[in-house]
Amino acid sequence: MILNMEILIIFGVFMLLSWMVSSRLKNRFAKYSKMPLRSGLSGRDIAEKMLRESGVENVRIISTPGRLTDHYNPMNRTVNLSPQVYQGRSVAAAAVAAHECGHAVQHARAYAPLKLRSALVPVISVSSRYMQWVLLGGILMVETFPMLLLAGIIMFAATTLFSFVTLPVEFDATNRALSWLTDTGITVGEEYSSAKDALKWASLTYVVAALASLATLMYYIMIFMGRR
Repeated sequence: MILNMEILIIFGVFMLLSWMVSSRLKNRFAKYSKMPLRSGLSGRDIAEKMLRESGVENVRIISTPGRLTDHYNPMNRTVNLSPQVYQGRSVAAAAVAAHECGHAVQHARAYAPLKLRSALVPVISVSSRYMQWVLLGGILMVETFPMLLLAGIIMFAATTLFSFVTLPVEFDATNRALSWLTDTGITVGEEYSSAKDALKWASLTYVVAALASLATLMYYIMIFMGRR
């Protein structure tokens, strides 16, 4: 792919931001993973309790390998928790478990942004498979066959849209988690502040990714418009 100073600066800035946020996130979770939860509940206990009290049924809670691999899968209705969260009895484990259950609650309540994101998954799956090759060919042939680059831009725009639709989904899951943790008294005082801080940094990773995607999309659009 043809690179110039502008795209190098764009990638450089967002790579730096991504690294800074990711490093901060890992540090925060490392710190809060050592902060015992006064209730003594494990991540699994908290997930089960939140789903039960939210009236969410037919959702399984399972342990998934890896670190920071926690996620909710709407396809098979499972809350997947990493071993550190599933077995952990820390503030970090409580925050993550409640956040992922927040997605399960969204699913049960038919939360519109989650429905939109789920609807975009098949499109993103196809686009991500061919997008880079179409963009590469489009840039190389921008003067002779500009429509190829336009096709690549449309594919990339879909992934950018997905990134921005993800933001309200993540923020809302965090708000649901923090509200429930407070209402039930599972996190109080410093525990609550720490849980909120951990989830804030997790959310920022999605913000940086969305902005980076938008900046890159604008760059491709400028290439397309510049041919004129």
